[in-house]
Amino acid sequence: MIFGPAPLGDALTGAILAHSLKTGDRLIAKGAVLDAALIAALRAAGHDEIIVARLDPGDVPEAAAAARLGACLEAPGLRIAGPVHGRVNAFAAVAGLLRLDRATIDALNGIDEAITLGTLADAVPVAAGDMLATLKIIPFAVAAATLARATVLLEHTPAITILPFRPLIAGLILSRLPQLKDAAIRNTIDATRRRVLARSGRLLDPIETPHEPAPITEAITALRAAGADLILIAGASAVTDRADVAPAAIVAAGGVIERFGMPVDPGNLLCFGRIGAMPAIVLPGCARSPKLNGIDFVLDRVFAGVPIDHATIAGMGIGGLLKEFAPRPVPRAARPAPSAAPRIAVVVLAAGRSSRAAPANKLLAPLPDGRALLAMTVDHALASRADEVIVITGHQADLVQAALAGRTLRFVQAARFAEGMAESLKAGVAALTEDVSAALICLGDMPLVDATALDRLIAAYDPDEGRAIVVPTHRGRRGNPVLWDRRFFAAIAALDGDAGARQILAQNLELVAEVAMDDDAVLRDFDTKDALAALKDGS
Repeated sequence: MIFGPAPLGDALTGAILAHSLKTGDRLIAKGAVLDAALIAALRAAGHDEIIVARLDPGDVPEAAAAARLGACLEAPGLRIAGPVHGRVNAFAAVAGLLRLDRATIDALNGIDEAITLGTLADAVPVAAGDMLATLKIIPFAVAAATLARATVLLEHTPAITILPFRPLIAGLILSRLPQLKDAAIRNTIDATRRRVLARSGRLLDPIETPHEPAPITEAITALRAAGADLILIAGASAVTDRADVAPAAIVAAGGVIERFGMPVDPGNLLCFGRIGAMPAIVLPGCARSPKLNGIDFVLDRVFAGVPIDHATIAGMGIGGLLKEFAPRPVPRAARPAPSAAPRIAVVVLAAGRSSRAAPANKLLAPLPDGRALLAMTVDHALASRADEVIVITGHQADLVQAALAGRTLRFVQAARFAEGMAESLKAGVAALTEDVSAALICLGDMPLVDATALDRLIAAYDPDEGRAIVVPTHRGRRGNPVLWDRRFFAAIAALDGDAGARQILAQNLELVAEVAMDDDAVLRDFDTKDALAALKDGS
Protein backbone atom coordinates (compact mmCIF):
# COMPACT_ATOMS: atom_id res chain seq x y z
CA MET A 1 0.00 0.00 0.00
CA ILE A 2 1.32 3.41 -1.02
CA PHE A 3 0.56 6.12 1.53
CA GLY A 4 1.33 9.83 1.26
CA PRO A 5 0.43 13.25 -0.18
CA ALA A 6 -0.71 13.56 -3.78
CA PRO A 7 -1.96 16.46 -5.95
CA LEU A 8 -5.71 16.53 -6.27
CA GLY A 9 -6.78 15.37 -9.72
CA ASP A 10 -8.61 12.79 -11.69
CA ALA A 11 -5.64 10.44 -11.31
CA LEU A 12 -6.70 9.88 -7.70
CA THR A 13 -9.90 8.09 -8.72
CA GLY A 14 -9.99 4.85 -6.70
CA ALA A 15 -7.54 6.10 -4.05
CA ILE A 16 -8.53 6.06 -0.37
CA LEU A 17 -8.83 9.29 1.58
CA ALA A 18 -6.42 9.01 4.56
CA HIS A 19 -7.88 11.80 6.69
CA SER A 20 -11.37 13.23 7.06
CA LEU A 21 -11.81 16.54 5.23
CA LYS A 22 -14.54 19.21 5.18
CA THR A 23 -16.08 20.48 2.00
CA GLY A 24 -18.47 23.30 2.89
CA ASP A 25 -21.10 21.79 5.16
CA ARG A 26 -20.09 18.23 4.37
CA LEU A 27 -17.49 15.98 5.99
CA ILE A 28 -15.84 13.35 3.81
CA ALA A 29 -14.75 10.62 6.19
CA LYS A 30 -11.36 8.99 6.04
CA GLY A 31 -11.45 5.69 4.23
CA ALA A 32 -13.73 7.04 1.52
CA VAL A 33 -12.85 5.77 -1.95
CA LEU A 34 -12.42 8.81 -4.18
CA ASP A 35 -14.52 9.20 -7.29
CA ALA A 36 -15.10 12.09 -9.69
CA ALA A 37 -17.80 13.69 -7.51
CA LEU A 38 -15.68 13.62 -4.33
CA ILE A 39 -12.65 14.94 -6.16
CA ALA A 40 -14.74 17.81 -7.52
CA ALA A 41 -16.11 18.60 -4.04
CA LEU A 42 -12.61 18.67 -2.57
CA ARG A 43 -11.38 20.93 -5.37
CA ALA A 44 -14.32 23.30 -4.84
CA ALA A 45 -13.44 23.45 -1.14
CA GLY A 46 -9.96 24.69 -2.04
CA HIS A 47 -7.93 21.53 -1.57
CA ASP A 48 -4.97 21.23 -3.92
CA GLU A 49 -3.20 18.32 -2.24
CA ILE A 50 -4.50 15.54 -0.04
CA ILE A 51 -3.08 12.50 1.71
CA VAL A 52 -4.26 9.24 0.25
CA ALA A 53 -3.61 5.53 0.35
CA ARG A 54 -3.36 3.58 -2.89
CA LEU A 55 -3.45 -0.19 -2.98
CA ASP A 56 -0.61 -2.17 -4.43
CA PRO A 57 -1.47 -5.02 -6.76
CA GLY A 58 -2.71 -7.90 -4.63
CA ASP A 59 -3.72 -5.76 -1.63
CA VAL A 60 -7.08 -6.69 -0.12
CA PRO A 61 -9.29 -3.77 1.06
CA GLU A 62 -10.01 -3.62 4.76
CA ALA A 63 -13.68 -4.56 4.53
CA ALA A 64 -13.01 -7.66 2.44
CA ALA A 65 -10.04 -8.68 4.60
CA ALA A 66 -12.01 -8.25 7.83
CA ALA A 67 -14.94 -10.21 6.43
CA ARG A 68 -12.68 -13.08 5.37
CA LEU A 69 -10.97 -13.33 8.76
CA GLY A 70 -14.31 -12.90 10.54
CA ALA A 71 -15.61 -15.94 8.68
CA CYS A 72 -12.59 -17.88 9.96
CA LEU A 73 -13.57 -17.01 13.55
CA GLU A 74 -17.04 -18.53 13.20
CA ALA A 75 -17.75 -21.34 15.67
CA PRO A 76 -20.79 -22.80 17.43
CA GLY A 77 -22.15 -20.32 19.97
CA LEU A 78 -20.61 -17.27 18.25
CA ARG A 79 -22.16 -14.54 16.13
CA ILE A 80 -19.82 -12.57 13.88
CA ALA A 81 -21.10 -9.12 12.88
CA GLY A 82 -20.51 -7.74 9.39
CA PRO A 83 -17.47 -5.55 8.72
CA VAL A 84 -17.63 -1.83 9.49
CA HIS A 85 -14.58 0.32 8.67
CA GLY A 86 -12.40 -2.76 8.54
CA ARG A 87 -13.66 -4.18 11.81
CA VAL A 88 -15.67 -7.28 12.71
CA ASN A 89 -16.92 -8.00 16.21
CA ALA A 90 -17.63 -11.41 17.74
CA PHE A 91 -20.60 -11.86 20.10
CA ALA A 92 -21.83 -14.72 22.25
CA ALA A 93 -24.95 -16.40 20.91
CA VAL A 94 -25.35 -18.57 24.03
CA ALA A 95 -24.48 -18.36 27.72
CA GLY A 96 -21.35 -20.27 28.59
CA LEU A 97 -17.66 -20.23 29.36
CA LEU A 98 -15.39 -18.32 26.97
CA ARG A 99 -12.25 -20.23 26.01
CA LEU A 100 -9.42 -18.75 23.98
CA ASP A 101 -6.46 -20.32 22.24
CA ARG A 102 -3.77 -17.91 23.34
CA ALA A 103 -1.08 -19.35 21.09
CA THR A 104 -3.28 -18.87 18.02
CA ILE A 105 -4.30 -15.32 18.99
CA ASP A 106 -0.71 -14.33 19.77
CA ALA A 107 0.43 -15.81 16.47
CA LEU A 108 -2.28 -13.94 14.56
CA ASN A 109 -1.34 -10.63 16.16
CA GLY A 110 2.30 -11.34 15.35
CA ILE A 111 1.83 -11.94 11.61
CA ASP A 112 1.59 -8.28 10.65
CA GLU A 113 0.67 -5.06 12.40
CA ALA A 114 -2.17 -4.62 9.92
CA ILE A 115 -4.13 -7.44 11.61
CA THR A 116 -5.24 -7.15 15.24
CA LEU A 117 -7.52 -9.29 17.39
CA GLY A 118 -8.48 -8.22 20.91
CA THR A 119 -10.61 -10.35 23.25
CA LEU A 120 -11.99 -10.65 26.74
CA ALA A 121 -9.96 -12.66 29.25
CA ASP A 122 -9.90 -16.43 28.96
CA ALA A 123 -12.23 -18.62 31.03
CA VAL A 124 -14.79 -15.92 31.88
CA PRO A 125 -18.54 -16.58 31.90
CA VAL A 126 -20.49 -14.79 29.20
CA ALA A 127 -24.17 -14.25 28.47
CA ALA A 128 -25.88 -14.32 25.10
CA GLY A 129 -25.25 -10.99 23.39
CA ASP A 130 -21.97 -10.21 25.16
CA MET A 131 -19.21 -8.85 22.94
CA LEU A 132 -16.24 -11.21 23.07
CA ALA A 133 -13.68 -9.94 20.57
CA THR A 134 -12.94 -7.36 17.92
CA LEU A 135 -10.83 -7.94 14.80
CA LYS A 136 -9.54 -4.82 13.03
CA ILE A 137 -7.58 -4.27 9.85
CA ILE A 138 -5.32 -1.26 10.39
CA PRO A 139 -5.84 0.79 7.68
CA PHE A 140 -6.86 0.46 4.86
CA ALA A 141 -5.84 -2.86 3.35
CA VAL A 142 -3.67 -5.89 3.92
CA ALA A 143 -1.35 -7.71 1.57
CA ALA A 144 -2.90 -10.81 0.04
CA ALA A 145 -0.01 -13.00 1.17
CA THR A 146 -0.37 -11.74 4.75
CA LEU A 147 -4.09 -12.34 4.68
CA ALA A 148 -3.52 -15.86 3.40
CA ARG A 149 -1.19 -16.65 6.32
CA ALA A 150 -3.76 -15.35 8.82
CA THR A 151 -6.54 -17.31 7.15
CA VAL A 152 -4.62 -20.58 7.29
CA LEU A 153 -3.80 -20.00 10.96
CA LEU A 154 -7.42 -19.39 12.00
CA GLU A 155 -8.76 -22.24 9.89
CA HIS A 156 -6.27 -24.63 11.48
CA THR A 157 -7.07 -23.87 15.15
CA PRO A 158 -10.23 -22.16 16.47
CA ALA A 159 -9.19 -19.01 18.31
CA ILE A 160 -12.44 -18.40 20.17
CA THR A 161 -14.91 -20.96 21.48
CA ILE A 162 -17.81 -20.96 23.91
CA LEU A 163 -18.58 -23.97 26.03
CA PRO A 164 -22.34 -23.63 26.63
CA PHE A 165 -23.56 -23.96 30.20
CA ARG A 166 -25.42 -27.23 30.72
CA PRO A 167 -28.78 -27.29 32.57
CA LEU A 168 -27.41 -29.21 35.54
CA ILE A 169 -29.44 -29.98 38.65
CA ALA A 170 -27.67 -28.92 41.85
CA GLY A 171 -28.30 -30.18 45.37
CA LEU A 172 -27.49 -27.99 48.37
CA ILE A 173 -26.84 -29.26 51.91
CA LEU A 174 -26.56 -26.82 54.81
CA SER A 175 -25.21 -28.12 58.09
CA ARG A 176 -26.22 -26.41 61.31
CA LEU A 177 -24.79 -25.72 64.71
CA PRO A 178 -27.18 -24.58 67.48
CA GLN A 179 -26.21 -20.92 67.37
CA LEU A 180 -26.08 -20.55 63.57
CA LYS A 181 -28.41 -17.73 62.61
CA ASP A 182 -31.31 -18.32 60.24
CA ALA A 183 -30.13 -15.30 58.25
CA ALA A 184 -26.89 -17.09 57.40
CA ILE A 185 -28.84 -20.07 56.07
CA ARG A 186 -31.13 -17.83 54.01
CA ASN A 187 -28.20 -15.88 52.56
CA THR A 188 -26.43 -19.08 51.55
CA ILE A 189 -29.51 -20.51 49.84
CA ASP A 190 -30.19 -17.24 48.01
CA ALA A 191 -26.59 -16.79 46.82
CA THR A 192 -26.35 -20.43 45.72
CA ARG A 193 -29.64 -20.35 43.84
CA ARG A 194 -28.53 -17.21 41.98
CA ARG A 195 -25.26 -18.86 41.00
CA VAL A 196 -26.98 -22.00 39.73
CA LEU A 197 -29.66 -20.11 37.77
CA ALA A 198 -27.07 -17.79 36.20
CA ARG A 199 -25.44 -20.89 34.69
CA SER A 200 -28.67 -22.33 33.31
CA GLY A 201 -29.07 -24.81 36.17
CA ARG A 202 -31.77 -25.70 38.67
CA LEU A 203 -31.48 -25.99 42.45
CA LEU A 204 -33.31 -28.77 44.28
CA ASP A 205 -34.93 -28.00 47.61
CA PRO A 206 -32.04 -27.47 50.05
CA ILE A 207 -31.57 -29.93 52.92
CA GLU A 208 -30.55 -28.80 56.41
CA THR A 209 -28.71 -31.25 58.67
CA PRO A 210 -26.76 -31.27 61.93
CA HIS A 211 -23.06 -30.52 61.48
CA GLU A 212 -22.06 -34.18 61.58
CA PRO A 213 -20.77 -36.57 58.88
CA ALA A 214 -23.57 -39.17 59.08
CA PRO A 215 -26.58 -36.86 58.44
CA ILE A 216 -24.68 -35.02 55.71
CA THR A 217 -23.95 -38.37 54.06
CA GLU A 218 -27.65 -39.25 54.23
CA ALA A 219 -28.51 -35.92 52.60
CA ILE A 220 -26.03 -36.61 49.79
CA THR A 221 -27.73 -39.95 49.15
CA ALA A 222 -31.16 -38.31 49.11
CA LEU A 223 -30.10 -35.60 46.65
CA ARG A 224 -28.50 -38.13 44.33
CA ALA A 225 -31.74 -40.08 44.34
CA ALA A 226 -33.59 -36.86 43.49
CA GLY A 227 -31.49 -36.45 40.34
CA ALA A 228 -28.74 -34.08 41.44
CA ASP A 229 -25.86 -33.68 38.96
CA LEU A 230 -23.66 -32.01 41.55
CA ILE A 231 -23.67 -31.61 45.33
CA LEU A 232 -22.86 -28.37 47.16
CA ILE A 233 -22.27 -28.46 50.92
CA ALA A 234 -22.31 -25.32 53.06
CA GLY A 235 -20.82 -26.24 56.41
CA ALA A 236 -21.78 -24.49 59.63
CA SER A 237 -18.08 -23.85 60.19
CA ALA A 238 -15.18 -23.48 57.77
CA VAL A 239 -13.36 -26.60 56.60
CA THR A 240 -9.97 -26.99 58.28
CA ASP A 241 -8.63 -30.15 56.60
CA ARG A 242 -9.55 -33.09 54.37
CA ALA A 243 -10.85 -35.09 57.34
CA ASP A 244 -13.24 -32.39 58.54
CA VAL A 245 -16.99 -33.02 58.85
CA ALA A 246 -18.18 -32.23 55.31
CA PRO A 247 -15.26 -33.85 53.44
CA ALA A 248 -15.64 -36.94 55.65
CA ALA A 249 -19.30 -37.12 54.62
CA ILE A 250 -18.33 -37.08 50.94
CA VAL A 251 -15.88 -39.95 51.51
CA ALA A 252 -18.51 -41.88 53.50
CA ALA A 253 -20.87 -41.48 50.53
CA GLY A 254 -18.32 -43.28 48.35
CA GLY A 255 -16.48 -40.22 47.10
CA VAL A 256 -12.94 -38.90 47.09
CA ILE A 257 -11.45 -35.51 47.92
CA GLU A 258 -9.38 -34.29 44.99
CA ARG A 259 -8.34 -30.86 46.24
CA PHE A 260 -8.58 -28.96 49.52
CA GLY A 261 -7.82 -25.28 49.12
CA MET A 262 -7.54 -23.14 46.02
CA PRO A 263 -5.32 -20.20 44.94
CA VAL A 264 -8.29 -17.84 44.71
CA ASP A 265 -8.97 -15.27 47.41
CA PRO A 266 -11.67 -15.04 48.63
CA GLY A 267 -12.37 -18.73 48.26
CA ASN A 268 -9.19 -20.33 49.63
CA LEU A 269 -11.04 -22.89 51.77
CA LEU A 270 -12.99 -24.58 48.98
CA CYS A 271 -12.86 -28.37 49.07
CA PHE A 272 -13.47 -30.21 45.78
CA GLY A 273 -14.49 -33.84 45.78
CA ARG A 274 -16.18 -36.31 43.51
CA ILE A 275 -18.61 -39.19 43.96
CA GLY A 276 -18.11 -41.19 40.83
CA ALA A 277 -18.40 -38.64 38.03
CA MET A 278 -20.52 -36.23 40.11
CA PRO A 279 -18.76 -33.19 41.62
CA ALA A 280 -19.23 -32.78 45.37
CA ILE A 281 -18.03 -29.40 46.60
CA VAL A 282 -17.68 -28.06 50.14
CA LEU A 283 -18.27 -24.33 49.79
CA PRO A 284 -15.90 -21.75 51.28
CA GLY A 285 -17.42 -19.38 53.82
CA CYS A 286 -17.45 -16.54 51.28
CA ALA A 287 -19.98 -18.47 49.18
CA ARG A 288 -22.66 -17.13 51.54
CA SER A 289 -22.14 -13.85 49.70
CA PRO A 290 -23.17 -13.21 46.07
CA LYS A 291 -19.87 -11.41 45.42
CA LEU A 292 -17.36 -12.97 43.04
CA ASN A 293 -15.20 -15.60 44.76
CA GLY A 294 -13.55 -18.96 44.20
CA ILE A 295 -16.74 -21.01 43.95
CA ASP A 296 -17.65 -19.01 40.83
CA PHE A 297 -14.43 -20.14 39.12
CA VAL A 298 -15.28 -23.77 39.84
CA LEU A 299 -18.99 -23.61 38.97
CA ASP A 300 -18.21 -21.94 35.63
CA ARG A 301 -16.18 -24.98 34.64
CA VAL A 302 -18.55 -27.56 36.10
CA PHE A 303 -21.55 -26.17 34.24
CA ALA A 304 -19.49 -25.81 31.04
CA GLY A 305 -18.43 -29.44 31.20
CA VAL A 306 -14.73 -28.73 31.78
CA PRO A 307 -13.05 -31.59 33.66
CA ILE A 308 -11.81 -30.44 37.07
CA ASP A 309 -9.02 -32.01 39.04
CA HIS A 310 -6.17 -30.98 41.34
CA ALA A 311 -4.21 -29.42 38.48
CA THR A 312 -7.21 -27.47 37.16
CA ILE A 313 -7.78 -25.76 40.51
CA ALA A 314 -4.04 -25.23 41.03
CA GLY A 315 -4.01 -23.32 37.73
CA MET A 316 -6.54 -20.73 38.89
CA GLY A 317 -4.01 -18.60 40.76
CA ILE A 318 -3.31 -16.09 37.99
CA GLY A 319 -6.31 -13.79 38.16
CA GLY A 320 -7.34 -15.38 41.44
CA LEU A 321 -6.78 -12.30 43.62
CA LEU A 322 -10.26 -10.86 43.74
CA LYS A 323 -10.18 -8.62 46.79
CA GLU A 324 -10.99 -4.94 46.45
CA PHE A 325 -10.68 -5.06 42.66
CA ALA A 326 -13.17 -2.51 41.36
CA PRO A 327 -13.03 -3.51 37.66
CA ARG A 328 -14.57 -6.90 38.51
CA PRO A 329 -18.20 -7.37 37.39
CA VAL A 330 -19.37 -7.26 41.01
CA PRO A 331 -16.96 -4.99 42.94
CA ARG A 332 -16.77 -5.43 46.68
CA ALA A 333 -18.29 -3.05 49.17
CA ALA A 334 -15.87 -0.31 50.11
CA ARG A 335 -13.77 -0.90 53.21
CA PRO A 336 -11.35 1.43 54.94
CA ALA A 337 -8.17 1.82 52.85
CA PRO A 338 -9.18 -0.79 50.23
CA SER A 339 -5.74 -0.92 48.61
CA ALA A 340 -3.92 -1.46 51.92
CA ALA A 341 -3.80 -4.16 54.56
CA PRO A 342 -6.58 -3.93 57.16
CA ARG A 343 -5.77 -1.63 60.06
CA ILE A 344 -5.85 -3.49 63.37
CA ALA A 345 -6.04 -1.91 66.81
CA VAL A 346 -5.33 -3.67 70.11
CA VAL A 347 -7.59 -2.56 72.94
CA VAL A 348 -6.19 -3.53 76.36
CA LEU A 349 -8.78 -3.55 79.15
CA ALA A 350 -7.12 -2.18 82.28
CA ALA A 351 -9.97 -0.38 84.10
CA GLY A 352 -11.09 -3.04 86.59
CA ARG A 353 -10.89 -2.81 90.38
CA SER A 354 -9.09 -6.18 90.86
CA SER A 355 -11.58 -7.17 93.52
CA ARG A 356 -10.41 -10.81 93.66
CA ALA A 357 -6.83 -9.72 94.34
CA ALA A 358 -7.73 -6.82 96.70
CA PRO A 359 -6.38 -4.77 98.22
CA ALA A 360 -3.61 -4.96 95.59
CA ASN A 361 -4.22 -3.96 91.97
CA LYS A 362 -3.25 -7.11 90.07
CA LEU A 363 -2.37 -5.12 86.97
CA LEU A 364 0.33 -3.26 88.88
CA ALA A 365 1.85 -6.38 90.48
CA PRO A 366 5.64 -6.29 89.93
CA LEU A 367 7.23 -9.10 87.94
CA PRO A 368 10.81 -10.40 88.39
CA ASP A 369 12.08 -8.20 85.53
CA GLY A 370 10.75 -5.07 87.27
CA ARG A 371 7.79 -4.46 84.98
CA ALA A 372 4.20 -4.36 86.13
CA LEU A 373 2.02 -7.27 85.03
CA LEU A 374 0.02 -4.93 82.79
CA ALA A 375 3.22 -3.61 81.21
CA MET A 376 4.13 -7.13 80.08
CA THR A 377 0.71 -7.52 78.44
CA VAL A 378 1.02 -4.14 76.72
CA ASP A 379 4.59 -4.77 75.56
CA HIS A 380 3.46 -7.92 73.77
CA ALA A 381 0.75 -5.89 72.03
CA LEU A 382 3.26 -3.21 71.01
CA ALA A 383 5.57 -5.89 69.57
CA SER A 384 2.79 -7.40 67.43
CA ARG A 385 1.72 -6.50 63.90
CA ALA A 386 -1.10 -4.33 65.24
CA ASP A 387 -1.17 -0.74 64.04
CA GLU A 388 -2.21 0.85 67.33
CA VAL A 389 -2.51 0.03 71.03
CA ILE A 390 -5.18 1.64 73.20
CA VAL A 391 -5.30 1.08 76.97
CA ILE A 392 -8.64 1.54 78.72
CA THR A 393 -8.20 2.92 82.23
CA GLY A 394 -10.54 3.38 85.17
CA HIS A 395 -9.53 2.20 88.66
CA GLN A 396 -6.23 3.85 89.74
CA ALA A 397 -5.86 5.37 86.29
CA ASP A 398 -2.93 7.54 87.31
CA LEU A 399 -0.95 4.55 88.61
CA VAL A 400 -1.78 2.53 85.50
CA GLN A 401 -0.51 5.30 83.24
CA ALA A 402 2.64 5.65 85.32
CA ALA A 403 3.35 1.91 84.97
CA LEU A 404 3.21 2.29 81.20
CA ALA A 405 5.16 5.54 80.94
CA GLY A 406 7.32 6.01 77.86
CA ARG A 407 5.36 3.67 75.61
CA THR A 408 3.71 4.69 72.33
CA LEU A 409 0.02 4.14 72.97
CA ARG A 410 -3.25 5.91 73.75
CA PHE A 411 -5.04 6.02 77.10
CA VAL A 412 -8.83 6.20 77.19
CA GLN A 413 -10.73 6.56 80.46
CA ALA A 414 -13.89 4.46 80.94
CA ALA A 415 -16.01 6.92 82.89
CA ARG A 416 -18.33 4.26 84.36
CA PHE A 417 -15.82 1.42 84.70
CA ALA A 418 -17.26 0.38 88.07
CA GLU A 419 -20.47 -0.80 86.37
CA GLY A 420 -18.73 -3.75 84.68
CA MET A 421 -16.61 -4.88 81.77
CA ALA A 422 -19.13 -3.68 79.21
CA GLU A 423 -18.26 -0.08 80.05
CA SER A 424 -14.59 -0.72 79.27
CA LEU A 425 -15.53 -2.41 75.99
CA LYS A 426 -17.77 0.48 75.02
CA ALA A 427 -15.05 3.00 75.81
CA GLY A 428 -12.64 0.97 73.70
CA VAL A 429 -14.75 0.78 70.53
CA ALA A 430 -15.78 4.43 70.90
CA ALA A 431 -12.09 5.37 70.77
CA LEU A 432 -11.46 3.57 67.47
CA THR A 433 -11.06 5.73 64.38
CA GLU A 434 -12.98 5.14 61.15
CA ASP A 435 -9.97 3.59 59.41
CA VAL A 436 -9.74 0.71 61.91
CA SER A 437 -10.90 -2.55 60.32
CA ALA A 438 -10.86 -4.72 63.45
CA ALA A 439 -10.03 -4.60 67.15
CA LEU A 440 -8.19 -7.23 69.16
CA ILE A 441 -9.64 -7.03 72.68
CA CYS A 442 -6.99 -8.03 75.23
CA LEU A 443 -7.43 -8.49 78.97
CA GLY A 444 -4.80 -6.63 80.92
CA ASP A 445 -4.19 -9.58 83.25
CA MET A 446 -3.08 -12.06 80.55
CA PRO A 447 0.66 -11.28 80.26
CA LEU A 448 1.66 -14.68 78.85
CA VAL A 449 -0.09 -14.12 75.52
CA ASP A 450 2.91 -13.02 73.50
CA ALA A 451 3.28 -11.11 70.23
CA THR A 452 3.52 -14.31 68.19
CA ALA A 453 0.10 -15.44 69.41
CA LEU A 454 -1.38 -12.01 68.69
CA ASP A 455 0.07 -12.06 65.17
CA ARG A 456 -1.47 -15.46 64.50
CA LEU A 457 -4.89 -14.08 65.40
CA ILE A 458 -4.36 -11.04 63.19
CA ALA A 459 -3.21 -13.23 60.29
CA ALA A 460 -6.34 -15.39 60.55
CA TYR A 461 -8.64 -12.37 60.22
CA ASP A 462 -10.33 -12.24 56.82
CA PRO A 463 -13.96 -11.08 56.86
CA ASP A 464 -14.33 -11.76 53.13
CA GLU A 465 -13.62 -15.42 53.86
CA GLY A 466 -16.09 -15.49 56.72
CA ARG A 467 -13.42 -15.03 59.42
CA ALA A 468 -14.77 -11.86 61.02
CA ILE A 469 -14.32 -13.00 64.64
CA VAL A 470 -11.05 -14.71 65.51
CA VAL A 471 -10.79 -16.71 68.74
CA PRO A 472 -7.75 -18.56 70.18
CA THR A 473 -8.20 -22.08 71.51
CA HIS A 474 -6.15 -24.60 73.45
CA ARG A 475 -7.18 -28.25 73.43
CA GLY A 476 -10.67 -27.28 72.31
CA ARG A 477 -11.25 -24.54 74.91
CA ARG A 478 -11.77 -20.98 73.74
CA GLY A 479 -9.71 -18.26 75.34
CA ASN A 480 -8.66 -14.63 74.96
CA PRO A 481 -7.93 -12.24 73.33
CA VAL A 482 -10.66 -12.12 70.67
CA LEU A 483 -10.43 -10.14 67.43
CA TRP A 484 -13.62 -8.43 66.21
CA ASP A 485 -14.39 -7.02 62.77
CA ARG A 486 -15.74 -3.47 62.90
CA ARG A 487 -19.22 -4.68 61.88
CA PHE A 488 -19.58 -5.77 65.54
CA PHE A 489 -18.52 -2.48 67.10
CA ALA A 490 -22.10 -1.22 67.32
CA ALA A 491 -23.22 -4.43 69.07
CA ILE A 492 -20.32 -4.15 71.52
CA ALA A 493 -21.23 -0.54 72.19
CA ALA A 494 -24.75 -1.69 73.16
CA LEU A 495 -23.57 -4.13 75.87
CA ASP A 496 -24.36 -3.72 79.56
CA GLY A 497 -23.06 -5.24 82.75
CA ASP A 498 -20.11 -7.57 83.23
CA ALA A 499 -20.82 -10.37 80.73
CA GLY A 500 -18.44 -9.21 78.01
CA ALA A 501 -19.04 -9.84 74.32
CA ARG A 502 -19.44 -13.63 74.38
CA GLN A 503 -23.14 -13.34 73.59
CA ILE A 504 -22.29 -11.58 70.32
CA LEU A 505 -19.91 -14.39 69.45
CA ALA A 506 -22.58 -17.02 70.16
CA GLN A 507 -24.98 -15.25 67.81
CA ASN A 508 -22.48 -15.18 64.93
CA LEU A 509 -20.83 -18.58 64.94
CA GLU A 510 -20.80 -18.75 61.16
CA LEU A 511 -18.30 -15.87 61.20
CA VAL A 512 -16.00 -17.31 63.88
CA ALA A 513 -12.52 -18.62 63.08
CA GLU A 514 -10.66 -20.58 65.76
CA VAL A 515 -6.87 -20.54 65.98
CA ALA A 516 -5.40 -23.44 67.94
CA MET A 517 -2.51 -22.44 70.22
CA ASP A 518 0.22 -24.77 71.43
CA ASP A 519 0.19 -23.57 75.04
CA ASP A 520 -2.46 -22.51 77.51
CA ALA A 521 -1.48 -18.84 77.77
CA VAL A 522 -4.77 -17.82 76.11
CA LEU A 523 -6.67 -19.52 78.95
CA ARG A 524 -4.68 -18.06 81.86
CA ASP A 525 -5.54 -14.80 83.53
CA PHE A 526 -4.03 -13.75 86.85
CA ASP A 527 -6.84 -12.31 88.89
CA THR A 528 -6.25 -13.91 92.30
CA LYS A 529 -3.47 -13.69 94.89
CA ASP A 530 -2.52 -17.33 94.33
CA ALA A 531 -2.36 -16.87 90.57
CA LEU A 532 -0.19 -13.79 90.95
CA ALA A 533 2.13 -15.66 93.29
CA ALA A 534 2.44 -18.48 90.76
CA LEU A 535 3.24 -15.99 88.00
CA LYS A 536 6.00 -14.39 90.05
CA ASP A 537 7.43 -17.83 90.77
CA GLY A 538 7.40 -18.65 87.06
CA SER A 539 4.97 -21.57 87.47
